[in-house]
Amino acid sequence: MIQTQGLTRTFKTKTGPVEAVRPLTIDIQPGEIVGLLGPNGAGKTTTLRMLTTLLSPSGGTAQVAGADLRAEPREVRRRIGYVAQVGAAPAPGTRVGEELVAQGRLQGLSKSAAADRVAALLPRLNLDDMGGRALSEMSGGQRRRFDIALGLVHSPRLIFLDEPTTGLDPQSRANLWDHIRSLRDDEGVTVLITTHYLDEADALADRILVMDAGSIVADDTPDALKAQVAGDVISLTVDGDTARAEQAARAAVEVRTSSIDGETLHLTVERGDVAVAPVLRALDAAGLTMRSITVTRPSLDTVFLTLTGRSLRDTE
Repeated sequence: MIQTQGLTRTFKTKTGPVEAVRPLTIDIQPGEIVGLLGPNGAGKTTTLRMLTTLLSPSGGTAQVAGADLRAEPREVRRRIGYVAQVGAAPAPGTRVGEELVAQGRLQGLSKSAAADRVAALLPRLNLDDMGGRALSEMSGGQRRRFDIALGLVHSPRLIFLDEPTTGLDPQSRANLWDHIRSLRDDEGVTVLITTHYLDEADALADRILVMDAGSIVADDTPDALKAQVAGDVISLTVDGDTARAEQAARAAVEVRTSSIDGETLHLTVERGDVAVAPVLRALDAAGLTMRSITVTRPSLDTVFLTLTGRSLRDTE
C-alpha cells in the first residue's frame, strides 16, 4: 500500500541544507495499522506531508495506494484519506451531514452517491444521530470522529491519521481506538498513524516504525521491539539478606542485570514468566521468606530510550 525507495527531503536554511528526512525505504502492506513514532524533530511530520502530497520530496521514489507519488500526485490524493492533527474548520453553524456530503462532492462523488456514503458512514462511527447537528454542538470525541469521517467519505483504501486522539479524555480515546480497529477489520482499510501516546501505539499498531534524526531506526511489532531491547524485570522483597537473595536468584536463572533498591531486588531476565518459579524455589532453599514479587514487561518508552537516547514522554 505504501512503498518508498530512498525518499528524502532537504530544507534550505540560512546556515545551510538540513536533511529532515534521510533516504527512507519502507513497505506497508494492505490492511495493516502501522504506527510512525519518534521524538519531536525526528522527521515524522515531514514524512507524512510527503506521502500525502503536501510536500514535494527532494529525492527518491514512492508508490502510495498504487499511484506514483511524484508523477501522479492528484491520483494519490484521490485514493487516500488524511486526518490532520488540527481538525477541519468549517463555517459556523455548518451541519455534520451537509459538510460530509460537500466533502464527498469535492472528491468527485455525485450528490446522491455522497449522501448514500454519508448515511452508511455515520453509524459506523457512532454518529448516526448527528447528521443534522451543528459542529459547534458536538463533544470533543464526536468532533474527532467527524474528522475521521471527512477522511473516509470517499472510501479510500489508505488513511493517514496524525495524532488522532490528542486532547481527548480516556473514554473517548478508547472508543476511537475501537473505530480505528474497525476500519482495518471490517473495511480492510490500511492505516498509518502518528501518536505520542505509547499505550495507543501498543494497543493499535500491528507494526511500529521508530524514526529518529530523519531515519527509520527500528521496524517491527510492538512485542518484538520490546523483546529486542530489554528483558522482563522481576522485583521482589524478602525477609532477610537481600544480597543473599540476589546470589540465590543468579544461581537459579540467567540474570542480565540486577540492582538493589532499599529492600527490593530487581532482576532483569529474558522471560519473567519462565524465571519466576526457579527463583522462588531457590529463595526457599536458601531459607529466605518471600514478602512480595512482581513481574514487569518492558515498555515502548524503554524501546525509545534505548534506540534514541530519549524518552518519548519527554518530547511531548
